[in-house]
Amino acid sequence: MESPLPTSPASPASTASTYAFVEDLRAEGTTEVLDRVLGTYGCDTLTVAAAYHRARDVTPHGPARVTLRRDGTHVVPPADLFDGLRLTPPVQPGAEEEPLREARRRTAERGAALHGWTVFLHNTTLGLAHPDVTQQNCFGDRAAPADLCPAHPDVRAYAVALARSVARLGVDAVVAESLHYGTFGHGYHHERSFVPLGPAEDFLLGLCFCPHCTGRAESAGADAGAARAAAARTVGRVLDGADPRPGGPGIDDLPEPVAAYVRTRTDTVTSLAATVAAAVAAEGSRLVFLDLTGAIKGYADGLPTGPLAVDEAWRTGVDPAAIGAVVPGYAVLAYARDPERIAADVAAHRAVLPGGCSLRAVLRPGFPDTESAEHLAAKTAAATGPGGADAVDFYHYGLVPFPVLDRIPGALKERNPRFTGGIRGDRVRGC
Repeated sequence: MESPLPTSPASPASTASTYAFVEDLRAEGTTEVLDRVLGTYGCDTLTVAAAYHRARDVTPHGPARVTLRRDGTHVVPPADLFDGLRLTPPVQPGAEEEPLREARRRTAERGAALHGWTVFLHNTTLGLAHPDVTQQNCFGDRAAPADLCPAHPDVRAYAVALARSVARLGVDAVVAESLHYGTFGHGYHHERSFVPLGPAEDFLLGLCFCPHCTGRAESAGADAGAARAAAARTVGRVLDGADPRPGGPGIDDLPEPVAAYVRTRTDTVTSLAATVAAAVAAEGSRLVFLDLTGAIKGYADGLPTGPLAVDEAWRTGVDPAAIGAVVPGYAVLAYARDPERIAADVAAHRAVLPGGCSLRAVLRPGFPDTESAEHLAAKTAAATGPGGADAVDFYHYGLVPFPVLDRIPGALKERNPRFTGGIRGDRVRGC
């Protein structure tokens, strides 16, 4: 086993980051990307995708203007971590070149932090190869191959091994995406429904009733059979031609057996997060739990409506307060146009997270929810104001044009005064 690389000098506290893909580093050069992110933009951290999922992206300044991505990790799975496990991650092309180790060396030279962004339970390749580890809906269908079930023992073992393999690279933090239940609307990558599912039916159709989930629910005192039957009846009405249920779903609006069942899911996710956080700590790094609720509500247009994200995290089995008690870091996707909505969302999370858990807010600097440099500055100030986030991140280096990325330096000047700013320019080559 290769020993981990050291973290950057003095393991600097990260206050601002830009997300990027390994493909961005290869295409433009690690030095060039770091010159922009750490120098021109004023961030002190680079957050790189160590493991990602299938996607087709418009990449405006990449050599391929449209990039097709596959499931897999940019880290060759260490034999001591994955030997004997049923699930092993597919490997990205070029992983043997150890691009994350190279990024670790380069950031450490500059006194900057490196975060390993890791997609855990959203993996179509593994789901298609092993359908029994995916979420099973109320009709018994394994129809969400991208969503691995967080209650399945093989999935939990896989998540721990994947986390350790990324942490072992010497990254300052492992940023954990999809370390929770998936939703019906994002279970595959070419989806059709000519049935008008309402919010309640969409949620219920995404609930997992696999033996591991129902077993955990029964142990917690819920009637899993009654919950499954109630969910099937509610969705079945619409599939038979009835109108969707109006409004909702708030958890208290669900049929009582379903609500009781849903409440048991938070322990599944919290215990998984605690186990993964401990595994990451054993490798000398720290876990940042990425809560996707803000994207579920505002991804398409930056216009989230209804309750704040913290009040709807239960839909993916996430209890922010409980998870904040077992992980050292928490991140929220502040995908909204309105700075006041961002301020409210972030402050609501800060209010429930324990004091020892840091909070990061992820902003998109351009389309579809940011119109100008002034707009991004206002949103950054809102996210990091009193009672707000400890750090702000920008998504994503390779997915927006350079003029949009050029909005970041002005935005960072509007952070709350408690921030110390990025690393000094004289420590960054090319500044």
